[in-house]
Amino acid sequence: MIPNENSNSPTSFSRRHWLQQFGHGMGAIALAELLNAEKGSYANEPAIAGSGSSPAGLTPLAPKAKRVIFLFQSGAPSQIELFDHKPELNKRQGSELPDSIRRGQRLTGMSAHQASLPVVGSPFKFQRHGKSGNWLSEILPHTAKVADELCIIRSMYTEAINHGPGVTFMQTGSQFPGRPSMGSWLWYGLGSESQNLPGFVVMVSTRRGGQPLVSRLWGSGFLPGKYDGVRLRPTQDAVLYLNNPQGISRNGRRKALDRLKDLHQIQLEKTQDPLLETRIAQYEMAFNMQSSIPDVTNISDETEETLEMYGKDVRTPGTYAANCLRARRLAERGVRFIQLYQPSWDHHGYLPNGIRRQCKITDQPTAALIQDLKQRGMLDDTLVIWGGEFGRTSYCQGKINGNIYGRDHHPRCFTMWMAGGGVRKGYTHGTTDDFSYNVATDGVHIHDLHATILHLLGIDHERLTYKYQGRYFRLTDVHGHVVKDVLA
Repeated sequence: MIPNENSNSPTSFSRRHWLQQFGHGMGAIALAELLNAEKGSYANEPAIAGSGSSPAGLTPLAPKAKRVIFLFQSGAPSQIELFDHKPELNKRQGSELPDSIRRGQRLTGMSAHQASLPVVGSPFKFQRHGKSGNWLSEILPHTAKVADELCIIRSMYTEAINHGPGVTFMQTGSQFPGRPSMGSWLWYGLGSESQNLPGFVVMVSTRRGGQPLVSRLWGSGFLPGKYDGVRLRPTQDAVLYLNNPQGISRNGRRKALDRLKDLHQIQLEKTQDPLLETRIAQYEMAFNMQSSIPDVTNISDETEETLEMYGKDVRTPGTYAANCLRARRLAERGVRFIQLYQPSWDHHGYLPNGIRRQCKITDQPTAALIQDLKQRGMLDDTLVIWGGEFGRTSYCQGKINGNIYGRDHHPRCFTMWMAGGGVRKGYTHGTTDDFSYNVATDGVHIHDLHATILHLLGIDHERLTYKYQGRYFRLTDVHGHVVKDVLA
């Protein structure tokens, strides 16, 4: 009931005042809802970082893997030189790619205006390896030794045809920036097994060249900021701004953080601002990492046998070999998702020499990681993934000059492999046509790959969601099917 407009009571107010106050109140509610939509819905946040717990009902599946190590080969390795043996291309060397194979597929601006699209075969020999008989190129001699551990998927495909959207798609499930990365989704959904390390750690090889790798690729997007990937650098300060300033002791820092936490808690009780919770969690994690990160990066306790297995580069911080060893050490200490980026696979020209160099850098450490995990009894519950953002064309970019040639971007088919973590050992899934141009059988889209990874970790990909701007998002968007044939 609205009080009488003529009342002199200090608590009374006019209809005009009542409507004004009501309008302000409704506006405040709408503003709060919009702001909350920007931050995401925190009411049903599924896990507490550091608890190792997962939300009730989120993981109804029995997990086969506890953690993931993703060896991302940025730039798109050529499947034709590494895994997809195509002798027909060698027979047709220099001949025109048939229209019946191309099927009107759009090309990048780098080869769209070529007068000719001559096919070119691989100069490298292929052999079957292990009891499984998986085909591997001669430039992967160390990977060949673990062939029976690999689940090779030859029939990957994507819509992205350029590096930026392609890498973003593989990392986040969308070609457009702004979505959470896979590591952030897993940390959000499953929590972390470690109190002293983040649930998502990123390492980028220091080798120069290739496409730029920016921090949004391992960002948390619209998830709370505490789920950002933490980059581990090769320098003495492995994590930026982690060490205490000169003259500040660890005990002094602890006392300062405790008082700051008290102030944050007071403010949190007043505002219920979830960003304060994120800030508190990040300060605590940074303090814990002051001791845990040096432990990870100090490899003096590794045996000579282990170091030799990874190769001579393992002693040089920032190399792919050093990062592979760090990945194993992080996995041992409970990090949920470990992402390695190895650039310089973008071979538009001089491909044979370029891919041979890349394999010399990556082949031995990759195989060593598989062997190392297996020796320590960790491979069964660690899912290792190897691959890039798309593949390479079977036709030559530019002209063929003997064994000097290049290949353009190719999204219609490429190869990735997985090992451990509940996948079939010594298995090859899917096929491509004789030109390694189109998927022939059992295609696997990126959304399918993501759905399968989540399944192996015990997550139904349709249930791991987050409300943002009025809509529930997930890593697989509105797509994705678990590839059951690759499951052990």
